Amino acid sequence: MSRAIVFDTYGGPEVLRTVQVAELTPGPGQVRVRVKAAGVNPIDAKIRGGRLDGRVPVAFPQTLGNEFAGVVDRVGAGPAAYPVGAEVFGFTSMSAYADHVVVGVDQVTAKPAALPWETAAALSAVGQTAYNALRILAVNQGETLLVHAAAGGVGTVAVQLARLLGATVIGTASERNHEYLRSLGATPVVYGPGLTERVRNLAPGGVQAALDCIGADAVRVSLDLVENPGRIGTTADESAADTYGVHRIRYERSAQTLAELARLYCAGKLVLPVAKTFPLEAAADAHHEIETGHVRGKIVLVASG
Repeated sequence: MSRAIVFDTYGGPEVLRTVQVAELTPGPGQVRVRVKAAGVNPIDAKIRGGRLDGRVPVAFPQTLGNEFAGVVDRVGAGPAAYPVGAEVFGFTSMSAYADHVVVGVDQVTAKPAALPWETAAALSAVGQTAYNALRILAVNQGETLLVHAAAGGVGTVAVQLARLLGATVIGTASERNHEYLRSLGATPVVYGPGLTERVRNLAPGGVQAALDCIGADAVRVSLDLVENPGRIGTTADESAADTYGVHRIRYERSAQTLAELARLYCAGKLVLPVAKTFPLEAAADAHHEIETGHVRGKIVLVASG
């Protein structure tokens, strides 16, 4: 038996509870991973709270978590791409808040020794979302990208990847995060009334693309600044995507993309702060934290032993 975090009804963080579950057995082409750390994302809280009811399939008792890092402890039949004892990190669907997860070998990649467990667990969702957002928005050298909520997980990675592409980045954030954004290579700007004019003053050559990671009026501001709506993307405002024709950003997941992000991290070209860690059994506390909306980087659940 091993543990998993589940919820039996929609509600606040308090609906999350720890249960014992039957042992998982990997099938052909799969591995079982003993989870050492699992990332916590805003979408987890939205699912738990019922905000995505009808759009994300839920079968109670339902667990959560789409990203993890751990050690392979069992392999399925067939050639073993990752042997028992291999350190890996990867992605799954609503099953990572647990002691063990079973995934296909194409859902994991080797964890470099220089990549900490907590960072590896936090990298998949925000890293791949940012990576694919910049590809979809076709951000190029010499252009200016506006990132809304640039100090969050997706924003943090998007700023750095855009800078590696040779773009100038302007990032919205509260003043307490401005020095942090400067350390990533972005020009910070405070959000709120007057944002459009503040950004115009910072970008005399105009803004060519924008990535919204917060919602509210971010897409409207982006439309005022970016000439082509096809170069605006949102991870947070699906109604605006439908109304204005901007891109609804989803992260296309692949082990190859994860390996590239790990390479950049180990080369010192990418950082992803882990704001706080919680033991697996304190998942409710992690959800309280992420719902404050003021997390710099990521929240991670870690194994107790």
